[in-house]
Amino acid sequence: MAPRSSHALRCCSCGRWLGLLRTRVAALLRVRPSKASGAGPSDPEAIVERFHPRRPDWYQELYAKVLKKCTTSYEAEVAAYKAKLFSQLTGKSKKILELGVGTGANFKYYASAVDINVIGVDPNKKMEKYAQAAAVAAGLPLTNFSFMRGVGEALPVGDDTMDAVIGTLVLCSVTDIDMALKEIRRVLKPGGLYLFVEHVAARDGSLLRCVQSILDPLQRFVSDGCQLTRETGMLISENGFSSVDLNTAFLSSAALLGPHVYGIARK
Repeated sequence: MAPRSSHALRCCSCGRWLGLLRTRVAALLRVRPSKASGAGPSDPEAIVERFHPRRPDWYQELYAKVLKKCTTSYEAEVAAYKAKLFSQLTGKSKKILELGVGTGANFKYYASAVDINVIGVDPNKKMEKYAQAAAVAAGLPLTNFSFMRGVGEALPVGDDTMDAVIGTLVLCSVTDIDMALKEIRRVLKPGGLYLFVEHVAARDGSLLRCVQSILDPLQRFVSDGCQLTRETGMLISENGFSSVDLNTAFLSSAALLGPHVYGIARK
């Protein structure tokens, strides 16, 4: 049996006395699914509720405002990565679905292209007005943008219909990441592109990974289901795309969310 690293021992030590606290916090903060009475399995709202139970209106509005106003330093640091990534869409993709569109922070990188049509999917309806404003600011006419309340596990578009799917900081908060990735492949046309930027778990055994594990339940509650410890890069690589160009980065402005993967997967 290989000896444990000093990082692993420190993680184990802090985990012993905080393990119970973490369990209690998770129990207290768990969001219980709402009961959609009379809703059949084909009801779009019922599908959304199954994977992303509706939060109170005040919470959804507050989260949208915070996301709009408090991500300036992060967006400044990630800008170079996004610019390089989204340059791959130029002139190639006309029908784009952005999963977890949020407040439309990505539109400035790609939405000014001629004859582009964008579908923004997000479970939080309160994001719509911010996304619309960002679309207009980026030069995307509202006639070419539609917002749909939805989730990654059941994308509200047909098979083989999208030239590209974009997802940034979204797979951290879907309920079933494998199902969401399969849905992305389903809606992409053959040869279509999936562009991603995701924060991921820190190196196993590191102090940061230990802290991520401890604070994960609290993070899920305050950040609309976001998880700190997912191995998202590995899951994307193993999900059946014909090719995956995956890169790693560490964003200092993101603190606990510092470790990132970004890249392009092709159907």
